[in-house]
Amino acid sequence: MSAFLYGVSLQWKLDIRSKSLLVTCYIVPLIFFALMGGIFTSITPEMKHTLIQSMVVMGVSMGAFIGLPPSLIETYGSDIKKVYKANGVPLYLGLVSMFISAFVHLMIMCVIIFLIAPIAFDATLPTNIPLFFAALAIYIAVSLSIGSILGLVVKNQAKLTMIAQLIFLPSIMLSGIMFPINLLPKALEVIGKIFPASWGYQLILNNGFQFKNLWYLLLVIFVALMLCGLLLKRQKSN
Repeated sequence: MSAFLYGVSLQWKLDIRSKSLLVTCYIVPLIFFALMGGIFTSITPEMKHTLIQSMVVMGVSMGAFIGLPPSLIETYGSDIKKVYKANGVPLYLGLVSMFISAFVHLMIMCVIIFLIAPIAFDATLPTNIPLFFAALAIYIAVSLSIGSILGLVVKNQAKLTMIAQLIFLPSIMLSGIMFPINLLPKALEVIGKIFPASWGYQLILNNGFQFKNLWYLLLVIFVALMLCGLLLKRQKSN
């Protein structure tokens, strides 16, 4: 247990110094929040009631799909994996420590948005704050599980960037955070439901923590955990 905690602590320190994580988990999401928060609430004043939820979905999606996978490639696509094997360290330790570290960083970013939005843009706080953060934690975990699969499957950094963008952009554009999802053509609305962002957004809205918004996210994380386990076994045999 002490070795596991040391690994998580070490990964946390490495991530703090990581420029990639700093950009994807803090700088870009917070700049987007600072710019678009004012635009959204000026064009559509009613947006202040869902501004916090919209901004955290965007930030979490970016950190999970674009920020986490490159770190996994650096570990499992390099000699670091051989070091793990040579020292008898379980291969899953790297994935778990990066997952936990990224989870904490994304939660910190969301808390910053949560605290600043009411002051800067007169955004409305969630009616049930503990339930909001519980739903947010679930959405972060689901998003990171998908990012973990990307980092374990894709070996090439250029391909990873392209695939991550193909997941990230539809997640944002078709999730309902930019405009009501019912304004989309039916086909795009159905496609948007494939991505967890639309379900996560509904889950963290006021009175949204219901099984109808939760079941798909639970299914995704269950499948993702199974796939990660299979991918790590394949990594071990290679």
